[in-house]
Amino acid sequence: MANPKLGRIPSMRERVEDTLSAHRNELVSLLSRYVAQGKGILQPHTLIDELDNIMGDEQARQRLSDGPFSEVLKSAQEAIILPPYVAIAVRPRPGVWEYVRVNVHELSVEQLDVSEYLRFKEALADGEGSNHFVLELDFEPFNASFPRPNRSSSIGNGVQFLNRHLSSNMFRNKDCLEPLLNFLRAHKYKGQALMLNDRIQSILRLQAALAKAEDHLSKLPPDAPYSEFEYVFQGLGFERGWGDTAAHVLEMMHLLLDILQAPDPSTLETFLGRVPMVFNVVILSPHGYFGQANVLGLPDTGGQVVYILDQVRALENEMLLRIRRQGLDITPRILIVTRLIPDAKGTTCNQRLERVSGTEHTHILRVPFRSEKGILRKWISRFDVWPYLETFAEDVASEIAAELQGIPDFIIGNYSDGNLVASLLAYKMGVTQCTIAHALEKTKYPDSDIYWRKFDEKYHFSCQFTADLIAMNNADFIITSTYQEIAGTKNTVGQYESHTAFTLPGLYRVVHGIDVFDPKFNIVSPGADMSIYFPYSEKENRLTALHGSIEELLYDPRQNDEHIGTLSDRSKPIIFSMARLDRVKNMTGLVECYCKNTKVRELANLVIVAGYIDVKRSQDREEMAEIEKMHGLIKEYQLDGQFRWIAAQTNRARNGELYRYIADTKGIFVQPAFYEAFGLTVVEAMTCGLPTFATCHGGPAEIIEHGISGFHIDPYHPNQTSELLAGFFQRCKEDPSNWTKISAGGLKRIYERYTWKIYSERLLTLAGVYSFWKYVSKLERRETRRYLEMFYILKFRDLVKSVPLASDD
Repeated sequence: MANPKLGRIPSMRERVEDTLSAHRNELVSLLSRYVAQGKGILQPHTLIDELDNIMGDEQARQRLSDGPFSEVLKSAQEAIILPPYVAIAVRPRPGVWEYVRVNVHELSVEQLDVSEYLRFKEALADGEGSNHFVLELDFEPFNASFPRPNRSSSIGNGVQFLNRHLSSNMFRNKDCLEPLLNFLRAHKYKGQALMLNDRIQSILRLQAALAKAEDHLSKLPPDAPYSEFEYVFQGLGFERGWGDTAAHVLEMMHLLLDILQAPDPSTLETFLGRVPMVFNVVILSPHGYFGQANVLGLPDTGGQVVYILDQVRALENEMLLRIRRQGLDITPRILIVTRLIPDAKGTTCNQRLERVSGTEHTHILRVPFRSEKGILRKWISRFDVWPYLETFAEDVASEIAAELQGIPDFIIGNYSDGNLVASLLAYKMGVTQCTIAHALEKTKYPDSDIYWRKFDEKYHFSCQFTADLIAMNNADFIITSTYQEIAGTKNTVGQYESHTAFTLPGLYRVVHGIDVFDPKFNIVSPGADMSIYFPYSEKENRLTALHGSIEELLYDPRQNDEHIGTLSDRSKPIIFSMARLDRVKNMTGLVECYCKNTKVRELANLVIVAGYIDVKRSQDREEMAEIEKMHGLIKEYQLDGQFRWIAAQTNRARNGELYRYIADTKGIFVQPAFYEAFGLTVVEAMTCGLPTFATCHGGPAEIIEHGISGFHIDPYHPNQTSELLAGFFQRCKEDPSNWTKISAGGLKRIYERYTWKIYSERLLTLAGVYSFWKYVSKLERRETRRYLEMFYILKFRDLVKSVPLASDD
């Protein structure tokens, strides 16, 4: 029997050419249908739908569907139609792209590179494609020598790959251990040496000192405090930071001896994660109303604030635990830096410094936005902050220095504005920087790059996309809550992946913006605050004192600015949802979905918590449109008796009990967003034991295992969603254990993957590993920093000038 030959995988151009040879009529018919739709962009579903409409018999159509061209279509993310040309962007797997163009009149096929494809696409926007002299951004040459994985399944596991690379280098080349020695010797806190002193100048000296230390420690009781042998260890060349007891010091020294003798990835990660490096952390989140009370539901103020407040509580606990275990007497500090808003609308957003409740050493530090007109007093949209950020960064640097009496060890940026400010500060201070996007707007607004001019007056995306590119390339590492944020799914493009190649016609063309295979990407999922969000079944912890006010929220017949609509049948379970009231969150879409299904309306009531009820109270453009739409739906479908609309609620303790109260009714939670980067409310609801139905677009698709720990819904197919809801309630009516099974499945999923304890341990370990990587690779990074600096000064500053300064009038 002949051995099978391993052939090379044909390119997309070859697949199209093969199909033209084998099925010319059918393919010409299909491509002609695309061209007939005229100049524009065709989405994947249109490309596939047209396959059913081509001329010819059923067998011919089937042959085309089964042939090589079907692989092109299944992987296509968009097609650009400029008659007689059809250019297709093909994504065979996450992070990998090819571009092919067909002239339908001449039946010629050509492979395009990224630049050629983007130039062709630019012709859609007022013929911009004719300009051959356009600024092209290409970060690939700077990263060509950097190691990176090449399997799509490795995306988001950057630190594991980096540890394998570093330990492999150390194993093959003992000279690579020298940077580790220098890294340990460089560690100081306020001038005081940590880990090693000047007695240890070489790897050989270090190994000899470790052997003597090991011998000394073996004669001591395991719980002997460091102070008992500190003087001896100083003589050997060791300073504080190895551990608080003889056992912990010995464990740490064994890790280092293993690395020096036979380095392996997990030992290296454990060791670097335990080296004392992070004592002062700065977290940036400029936009919105950042406070601890009375802010949730205000414009631009939602999940990100909750995320950061929960994050810092867990982070402080983990830092205190590690510092104590390291044998150090150091008080950590965490500063959440945000904007000070003088007209604070009854919140604390006009206070300069505010301690975070539940912490000892964490504060919110507020710094005002200012311009030549003076300090800006009122709130402004996150889309309008760009002219203020450079001055804000300068002011923040001074405030941080005063507050910490030095520079931070670690800076974390949040969202586009916070990440840009973090980049400016990290660059200036030489500090390790972590980027958390929360949501990259480019994927939320289709075609907002190619048609950026249509969006710019309202959203200023030209500034935002530029800031995002600068921040993601400046960051030492990036954490995301899900894989989808980075690289999407088999059929959808990830948020970061959408920044790989795109064009803003007339401004610049990005041919290599970010590489999703870059080992800087790591998935670190948050959890819910388990002191507030806990299962409905934990009766002894339930906040029954709040049930009176919850029942008032749900059932009080009075109609006012707090709640409208009534629930006439209190025996029915409740479909519950809580989110900001904007287009992407799609709360009006959920209401419309409920309205149109009589079976769902028979089986359950609908309660939503979102935004303002009175349109006059809102300042947000999108929210105002959604408020008007909501009132229209209530009127059109006569929802009174089955529907309750409650204004945004800022009392987190009551919100936690509200989830559990809904669970008592055997209700469900629905998250209907068109796109959700992570889905904190999904985690909150599941942590309370509430069966959850959430969007399949974004993070919730990873959080929920469909049919086991909840259900996926597609907001673009509301009829399917309403049928799924009706089916669930009908099954639960017939067999109540069905509800309990999904509730328990959701809780199991949370405890395995989504807790703040797991998150904080991971984040501090990443800070250690990437600080070391930054130290050993700093020379190679200098070119990138200079490139970004030039891009910032020559392009970003000009774009910012187009954003009008806000007025307090």
